[in-house]
Parts: sequence; C-alpha cells; structure tokens
Amino acid sequence: MTAPSEQRGPDGPANPRTRSPLMRAVIPNVAGLIVIGLIALLLWGVAAYIGRGGTEASESLAPSRLRVGSVQTVADLIDEDGPVIFPGLGTRTGERTIVLDHTGDDPTVGWVVYFAHRTGDPSCVVEQVIGTRSFVDCDGETIDVGELSPPPPGVNPVVENERILLIDLSGITAGD
Repeated sequence: MTAPSEQRGPDGPANPRTRSPLMRAVIPNVAGLIVIGLIALLLWGVAAYIGRGGTEASESLAPSRLRVGSVQTVADLIDEDGPVIFPGLGTRTGERTIVLDHTGDDPTVGWVVYFAHRTGDPSCVVEQVIGTRSFVDCDGETIDVGELSPPPPGVNPVVENERILLIDLSGITAGD
C-alpha cells in the first residue's frame, strides 16, 4: 500500500502541490497583480461613469451654492471679528479665496463678497489682520476690505427666507 501523501487519482496526484520554488513565488505574485488590475479597472470604470465624458461638475460633487449659515449668526460674527474668509475654492495659491463681509444693522441686507486679493492682481493674495476689517497685501501694505477685488458676475451672497445665507458660486467656472 502507498503512503497517504503518494495516493494518486485517475488524473495524477490526489493532492497536487507546486514543488518548484520559482512557481511558489511567481503564482501568488501573478494572482496579486491580477487582483490589483481588477481593482484599478473597477475604479477607472467608476470614474468614467461619474465623469460621463463631460466637463460640467455635478451639484453633488461641486455645488454652485455654498451654505454659510444663519444670517444673524454670521452677521454677529463679522461684527465682532471682521469679514469671514473662505480659503482656496479649488486653487493652491489662493486666487479664489473668498471674503464675505456685512455692513449695517439688518442681517438680511448689506452682504458683499470679494476675492482675497487687490483688484487687478490675483497673484497678490492678502491676509486678514485678525479681528479687524483690514488686510495686509503681498507688498506689506494694509488695505480695507472694500479695496479687495470684486468677484465676477454670478458670485454673490444670497439670503434665503430672510434666515439662511448662501454664496452663489455659479459665476466661477473651472477655467477662471
């Protein structure tokens, strides 16, 4: 009688094993590469489905309206600490950093949006002097919030139902 490890079935050994060290090293690596390739293919398919070949961003990925909050709360915050800055908005250098300002006693009116740079020079990004309505530009000059650059048409504050403040960003496109 043969030993259990040597039992043979009709097509060869009943418990075939890869005996070559080279094959024992290659087979798991090839299987791993196949799995990674399938995952990459799946991710590419999901990205292609989301993109659908168009250049328009969907509202779920890039909403055209930024919800800021309660008009009363934000107006009080600006009154105490100065304008609110929303950094970045899709750039690494800050050309599209938005500054939200409010003037007056009525929280439903008096909202203004600016870009955080001097008019005509998007590369000269400003920094806010904390707790004030003043900013320091790239040349070290102190400027007032009103000297900042106005945004393009279509970028403005919106008050909904006299309670909620939003910033409409529909005027900013990917090419801006």
